Amino acid sequence: MPVSRKLVAVGALVSALLLSGCGYNDFQRLDEQVKAGWSEVLNQYQRRSDLIPNIVATVKGEAGFEQDTLTKVIEARSKATSIQATPELVNNPEAFAKFQAAQGELTGALSRLMVVSEQYPNLKANAAFQDLRVQLEGTENRITVARNRYIKTVQEYNVLARSFPTNLTAMIFSYPVKPSFTVQNEAAISAPPTVSFDKPASATK
Repeated sequence: MPVSRKLVAVGALVSALLLSGCGYNDFQRLDEQVKAGWSEVLNQYQRRSDLIPNIVATVKGEAGFEQDTLTKVIEARSKATSIQATPELVNNPEAFAKFQAAQGELTGALSRLMVVSEQYPNLKANAAFQDLRVQLEGTENRITVARNRYIKTVQEYNVLARSFPTNLTAMIFSYPVKPSFTVQNEAAISAPPTVSFDKPASATK
C-alpha cells in the first residue's frame, strides 16, 4: 500500500476514534431519541385535540351549560393547533415555550370543563360523554408518559452538550442545548381549577 494511502487510512482511523471519544456517536444517538420522543409527544397531543370537537358537540347539547367554559376550551384548542409543531421546534426555545404555554392553557381549560360537567346530571348519565371522558383521561395519561420520556432524553442530551470535552463536539457539529418542559409550567398545568359548585339554573327546573 502506498505511503499516502496508509496516511489517509491512519488519519481516518484517528478521526473516528477522536469523534467517538468526544461523544459524536452519543450525540447522534440522543438527537434521534429526542426527535422520536418529541414525535410521540405530538402524537398524543394530536390525539387529545381530535377528541375535543366530539366533547364540545356533546356538551353543547346540555341546556344551560356554562358557555364561558366551553368557549375557553374552543379558543385554547384553536390557539394550540395554530402553532406549527415541526421537528425543528425542539431547537427553538422561544417557539417551544409558546407551544408549551398553549398546550398548558388547553389542559387547564379541559380540566375546568370536566369539573363543571360534574354539576350536570344529564352529562354524567350520558354514555357517549362518559366514553369521551374516559378516552380523554387515558390520553392525558399517555401525554404525561410521553412528556416524561422526552424530558429524560433531553436531560441526557443536554448534559452531554454542556459537559467537557463533549461540549466542544457540540459546538463543532452544531448540537445546541435543547429546551424542555419547565417545572413551573408543569405545576401550573397540574393545579386544580377553581370553580363554583352552585347549582345551575337548569338543574333546578
